[in-house]
Amino acid sequence: MATTTKTKTKSKAKRKAPKKNLVIVESPAKAKTIEKYLGRSYKVVASKGHVRDLPKSKMGVDIDNDYDPHYISIRGKGDTIKELKSAAKKAKKVYLAADPDREGESIAWHLSHVLDLDPDDKNRVVFNEITKDAVKESFKHPRGIDMNLVDAQQARRILDRLVGYSISPLLWQKVKKGLSAGRVQSIALWLIIQREHEIQEFKPQEYWTIDSKFKKGRSQFAANFYGVNGKKKELPNNEAVEKILQQIDKDQPFDIIKVTKKERKRQPQAPFTTSTLQQEANRKLNFRTRRTMMAAQQLYEGINIGKEGSQGLITYMRTDSTRISAIAKHEASTFIHEEYGEEYAATKPIKGKMPEGAQDAHEAIRPTSVFRTPKSLKEYLNNDQFKLYQLIWSRFMASQMTPAVMDTMAVTIEQNNVTFKANGSKMKFDGFLKVYGDGKEKDNILPDLSEGDTVKLANTNPDQHFTQPPARYSEATLIKTLEEKGVGRPSTYSPTLETIQKRYYVKLVGRRFEPTELGEIVNDIIVKYFPDVVNVDFTANLEGDLDKVEDGIEDWVKVVDSFYKPFSEEVDSATEKMEKIQIKDEPAGFNCDICGAPMVIKMGRYGKFYACSRFPDCRNTKPIVKEIGVICPKCHKGQVIERKSKKNRIFYGCSRFPDCDFVSWDKPIGRDCPKDGHFLVEKKVKGGVQVVCPNGDYEEPAQK
Repeated sequence: MATTTKTKTKSKAKRKAPKKNLVIVESPAKAKTIEKYLGRSYKVVASKGHVRDLPKSKMGVDIDNDYDPHYISIRGKGDTIKELKSAAKKAKKVYLAADPDREGESIAWHLSHVLDLDPDDKNRVVFNEITKDAVKESFKHPRGIDMNLVDAQQARRILDRLVGYSISPLLWQKVKKGLSAGRVQSIALWLIIQREHEIQEFKPQEYWTIDSKFKKGRSQFAANFYGVNGKKKELPNNEAVEKILQQIDKDQPFDIIKVTKKERKRQPQAPFTTSTLQQEANRKLNFRTRRTMMAAQQLYEGINIGKEGSQGLITYMRTDSTRISAIAKHEASTFIHEEYGEEYAATKPIKGKMPEGAQDAHEAIRPTSVFRTPKSLKEYLNNDQFKLYQLIWSRFMASQMTPAVMDTMAVTIEQNNVTFKANGSKMKFDGFLKVYGDGKEKDNILPDLSEGDTVKLANTNPDQHFTQPPARYSEATLIKTLEEKGVGRPSTYSPTLETIQKRYYVKLVGRRFEPTELGEIVNDIIVKYFPDVVNVDFTANLEGDLDKVEDGIEDWVKVVDSFYKPFSEEVDSATEKMEKIQIKDEPAGFNCDICGAPMVIKMGRYGKFYACSRFPDCRNTKPIVKEIGVICPKCHKGQVIERKSKKNRIFYGCSRFPDCDFVSWDKPIGRDCPKDGHFLVEKKVKGGVQVVCPNGDYEEPAQK
């Protein structure tokens, strides 16, 4: 009997544990947050991004077979794939919970192939925010993989591959190795170079203003010259100003002929999309796009916030939607009513039970709970996370608040048919500005004026100005331009800007993009031989067709084919006609200090450098003084070059030194002062750069 009892006990001990559901996401941080919500019957693991891609060593696209892509496992992902396969075999069911966009759908599709999952199985779960409610709700409604999304992503990937792997080898062959070209990066480079040409060709135009002060009793207020005989008049020179000043009698009163009082509403902006977040973070926080997206990803995937554990703090950060779910609007309205009062809330809270599945699959970027104020989270976030969360929280809250209301007053002042105008404003109700002000809302209060009143002229201040060249693109303004022109999509902007800098096609100077000589060479080739690649309208139409693939309206093969057929003809023509661009080695003017052979100037991946002419027998290299693309303003023969003093401070001199002794601590820009003809320079100021005349006669607004 004793033996029998022992056997039964052993049998119970060997009973298998129930199988768990396997959930696969992209990142370990996301996995950690989600596993806590799903409970013990789920195991959550990370694929750590894509597991399959086109090969790097070849095109990987069968052009003759409907552009069939040849995918391979990504190098270094072998162990991850092995672990995922092992976990999938042991699982009760496999769920694919990659991000809710094209890229995420593509990752899910590749995983289903690698793990040999049933393509018709409903194993895809998507959620716009990583919160307990959103995640649990998504598992109630799994769906099949959306092949329209997969096809749209695949079409983009194949188009990028066809462009890159067709043009890049030509650039290697005809210019130099290591160069590349891409659909969106070529447009971005073209825009930067076009802007540079506009700046170089710009001719400043003189114009004048007459800023004046008027008195009513003890009160003084500012007004500006408007025109003559009720019509606006431009003041192109000092002579025009003198004529106006002679027409008025400074000792006689001026008549108030019109007073217009209005109430003006200032509406809040929509909550953030990816591109507007990148722009605003660049403008307000001085964040580069990569820095913004890194902090946003961390906030989305989950941060440990003490007792609540790891929580996703913002919704998905790659979106072009400004929509907000009903539940988020309700929560914001409740918070605004409680914290600021009913008059600040744009909507009333929803009464009763919230509808099931009230989350919107494609929303703007917002906090997952407005009750998690920036102040309440500060101790748990690093500096970048806190600043970005504060920006997102404030912008979302403002979007759900009432407009700001200003009392405005416009006054027309006249004497001897000469008209001045004054504008005043006073904040009546701050509305959304209570949480999202930008410092522009200062009151400009005019005295109490009525039609028929008279005022006295206190003083006039004629001021000379010159029209300004267009500003170089910052990261924020370039992203805005790409978006406005319909080029690229939210997920492409950050990597595009990184690539053109990494290739040394452009450089950031004072937070503004400047093209390099190498960038100019590559752009000239693409413009000449591949005009469609840098045709903004063509690229925007192609993006529209790719969006139609996503909506199931267009077939991805037809879209790719309509692009590739004319493009392949351009490639054939370029291969035949393009001449080798010899970036000649210029004599450096001194000998190698190792072997005595002449040194030459070579063009490298990161610009020019000195090298021994006996390379590869002698590998001596030296950094080169950097040309800034400006002719010496003194001798008009040499190039202005960047040099360093003994104390390692940068200064600018002439390349013909010692024959020319030109020197400047500030960077000359290649334009002369419109007032005295002296060369203009670029000075670094807080938050950017400013063009000024060294003699102090002239300055342009700072470029941030």
